[in-house]
Amino acid sequence: MTEPSLNYVLCPDTSGGHRMAYWQWGNPEAGHVVVCVHGLTRQGRDFDVLAQALCERAGDSLRVVCPDVAGRGQSDWLKDPQGYQIPVYAADMLTLLTALQPTTLDWLGTSMGGLIGIVLAGQPELPLPVPVRRLVLNDVGPVMEWQALQRIGEYLGQTGRFDSLQQAADALWVIASSFGPHTAAQWLALSQPMVRPLGDGSGALTLHYDPALALAFRALTPESAAQSEALLWQLYDQITARTLLVRGAVSDLLTMQTARAMMARGPQARLAEFAGVGHAPTFIACDQVKAVASFLLDD
Repeated sequence: MTEPSLNYVLCPDTSGGHRMAYWQWGNPEAGHVVVCVHGLTRQGRDFDVLAQALCERAGDSLRVVCPDVAGRGQSDWLKDPQGYQIPVYAADMLTLLTALQPTTLDWLGTSMGGLIGIVLAGQPELPLPVPVRRLVLNDVGPVMEWQALQRIGEYLGQTGRFDSLQQAADALWVIASSFGPHTAAQWLALSQPMVRPLGDGSGALTLHYDPALALAFRALTPESAAQSEALLWQLYDQITARTLLVRGAVSDLLTMQTARAMMARGPQARLAEFAGVGHAPTFIACDQVKAVASFLLDD
């Protein structure tokens, strides 16, 4: 299977609802579902390489589902930009999981997708079809360094105008070189789903996401970040899923100090760290794919 199927689920909101797109790999009838959720400005096709590797290894027993979180990719943009926040995303994922009805549920979240995973896995009272069995947190934890959040805020919302995919890929590399080494072909493939036609008849491209994502993000203050940190630790400590923490060894968002705390408390995450990578590993390199596949699919 070289291409996933594109599907939609209708998620309720205060403005009449919105469609969330998700990309599905593997056997659509499989009860074992791995949900892979992307970072703040990314989209579900980030996981193409990993999803194919998981399905090849597991055969017909697995379904890999990669949503485009609201405001990104093929999903609707929200009418109220204040909805671009973790509680809304978590509610959307509950709607998706209700539609998928997995019998075994694993979750992999990169950065923002990991925070959504902590919210879902850390509240046993939520009406999940089944509890999260295994949880992969990719370069994120309850403590997010303020400097890193400021760095992200500098480019968030600047969706640009590009004359070609290569020009867009080059611009994306400037802000995402911390993802670590990639070949030119790998980076171009990662960049292709990151753009959409500008729609002015010029043939120009722009980044896929709603620029209004920046509004809620820029409302963050050190004080509100500290409040979120306390809540996230509370949720993390309630997680019962077996947990793998993936870290880029030179990450500016997830410090080694936070990683050690995550290994010592709550689900006592196992750590997989990758040299020469910052925020965040992309699961294209063979060693990264192997670490995740072994964790999710080995008994």
